[in-house]
Amino acid sequence: MTWWCTGIRWSGGGPAIGWYAQGRGERTSPLAYGRRLAFSACAERRCQGVWRAGKRTPCPTSATVPGRTGRAQCPECARLDRSFSVAADTRADDPRTYRVYLAWFGPGLVKVGITAEERGGVRLLEQGAVAWSWLGRGPLMAARRTEELLRAALGVPDRIAYARKRAVRTHLPPAAERAGEVAELHARAAGLGGWPESLERLGCEVVDHAEVFGLAGLPPAARVITAMVSGAAVDGTLAGAAGPDLHFADGLVVDTRLLAGWELAVPAGGTVAAAPSVEIPSGGAPAAEQDGLF
Repeated sequence: MTWWCTGIRWSGGGPAIGWYAQGRGERTSPLAYGRRLAFSACAERRCQGVWRAGKRTPCPTSATVPGRTGRAQCPECARLDRSFSVAADTRADDPRTYRVYLAWFGPGLVKVGITAEERGGVRLLEQGAVAWSWLGRGPLMAARRTEELLRAALGVPDRIAYARKRAVRTHLPPAAERAGEVAELHARAAGLGGWPESLERLGCEVVDHAEVFGLAGLPPAARVITAMVSGAAVDGTLAGAAGPDLHFADGLVVDTRLLAGWELAVPAGGTVAAAPSVEIPSGGAPAAEQDGLF
């Protein structure tokens, strides 16, 4: 039986690698900072199918997926996935309660977003938010209107590239400064008019992820994996993790979205080549990321 990697999985306790086997369901393998982590890609990268309502529907053709794409889905499964996506505004009738959040990734890197209340703060861990706070809660469309209102009024983007997040992750200001910036923006948002009446406003309670991400002493990102190919391997000491990124002690960064869809195995010593990577120029993202490979 083959267990396929599904990428990183986050909970309040920390990161784990997710796995899926048809007929056996999902499982996770917790990750520990300061420990050796080694794996190699086997065979071919396969489409992960569609994850909906806590259940995975396998790809009917088990299609192969390119090693450089950040989404382990074939075009057909990606279209089906998007048809059920809140982010794509295709689920306006979703009856669940949603929360609006303010997420801080580094100085000047702030965004406003929404997540289902039942998920708690997992979405902020998945995005790699270093500090964050709730802004409000209510029905989906009220949360969406609030999100759009605050984006425009605060002048913040709807998304921030992972390359920009990891570029500042290893030289952040102290926790008090991070909390202060979040609190200031929260106060500005709370002072705005035009909030939907059906959205309950929430007070500022800043959550900081520096400890769960292992950011203390994290080495600057020096190289980043650009693709996985069959036989390619990664071997090193795991120093920390944030969002989809695994940070190794030698400065290597692995975006686990590139691991999804692969069968991973423990590499035999010296028999496989390292996964393709590029060096990160001082003060910027690698050219591969600037070209949109992630």
